[in-house]
Amino acid sequence: MLEKVYGVIGCPISHSMSPEMHNDLFEYYSLDARYHAFHVENEDLEAAIKGFRALGVSGFNITIPHKVAVMSYIDEIEEVAANIGAVNTVVNNNGKLIGYNTDGDGYLMSLKPKVTKDLKECHVLIIGAGGAARGIFISMAAKGIKHIDICNRTVGRAEELIKDCQYETFAKGLTFSQAEEILSRYDIIVNTTSVGMHPNVDEIPISLDHLTSNTVVSDIIYNPIKTKLLQEAEKRGATIDTGIGMFVNQGALAFEKWTDIFPDTTRMEKVVVRRLGGTTC
Repeated sequence: MLEKVYGVIGCPISHSMSPEMHNDLFEYYSLDARYHAFHVENEDLEAAIKGFRALGVSGFNITIPHKVAVMSYIDEIEEVAANIGAVNTVVNNNGKLIGYNTDGDGYLMSLKPKVTKDLKECHVLIIGAGGAARGIFISMAAKGIKHIDICNRTVGRAEELIKDCQYETFAKGLTFSQAEEILSRYDIIVNTTSVGMHPNVDEIPISLDHLTSNTVVSDIIYNPIKTKLLQEAEKRGATIDTGIGMFVNQGALAFEKWTDIFPDTTRMEKVVVRRLGGTTC
């Protein structure tokens, strides 16, 4: 039997940790498969997907900037991914390319062990209203989490995201100052912006003056592993959740869709932390 081929497409893509993470899993589970990184320019996306079809590539991930555009070139899109409006994982099912979005569910898998109450009962604040926020917000709503507010520099963009969600929520768009004043109301606070990412490691997206110690503060940034936001939250006694968990679990869910094996996420995390050198890429 021929070796199965998997991969990730993006632009740029040389920084991707996915090949190291997935190839380690293929070796660990004794699977005859290999995962590659493919640099694909915007204008070459359609041709790349046609090439994957022709070559019988078994599955692939999609990263920036192709998560939206790729939807035009695949055959079927799972319901939540369609509502999010972005695909990060494709499965080749006997020639039919099926698109999924594992980002939001991967995030929730990382978050759940940190939360002491039922997620459906939690009040959540999402910081930012971009693509990452959209994936997390809609995935949360799809899982039955009803109380999810979004703070953003442009409140209208947050309100548009809320309006686009096809799942029932009691959500509000807020300014940063409004969110900061009522920060103690939230069980979970998640930063989906790039504020605090390397090299701007001293920046923080929101004031934590009103943070309570029973809150879980989460940041999807994983470079640095522990952002300034998380450092400040930890000083205040809050539980923190780093971005490594989301990255690992979205990859684990993709791996499961391709192989029917849910992989050892502890092993995956060790690969990622080793690659990050503990703090930065």
